[in-house]
Amino acid sequence: MTDTEAMHEGLQDVIERFDHVSIAVHNIGIAQTLVDLLGGTHVGGGLSHEGDFEWIQFDLPGQGRLEMISPAAEDERNFLNRYLDEHGEGLHHLTFKVTDIRAAVARARSLGFTVVGFDDTNADWKEAFVHPASAHGVLIQLAEFPDK
Repeated sequence: MTDTEAMHEGLQDVIERFDHVSIAVHNIGIAQTLVDLLGGTHVGGGLSHEGDFEWIQFDLPGQGRLEMISPAAEDERNFLNRYLDEHGEGLHHLTFKVTDIRAAVARARSLGFTVVGFDDTNADWKEAFVHPASAHGVLIQLAEFPDK
């Protein structure tokens, strides 16, 4: 296979796995009743690297993972507050763990997808997003990170 042929394939050789679905909520504490309904168990959470949102993850029965994200403060400049104001609570993004963020971004772009938010400054979390306008309305996060 030539390099040109490889560039026109999907991301199957750089995607390690589907990692999680993320839901944007106003208040994680209130929204956790959904996790109780689904039988989820707490995995981890914390404050984002920039300190602008909180996140929490749960393992669901059957090996699925659910994440909830919530603004850390009421600030109209915060991307998540703007998102919630415009769209309300609900699906925010799907995350796929990739083995090489740069290769994944290059491949997505070569296939005509718009990639935004590329950030490889943190050795433990490198990410980029396939913009929903080019992905049928769904924000796709591509993330390279070590398993813990």
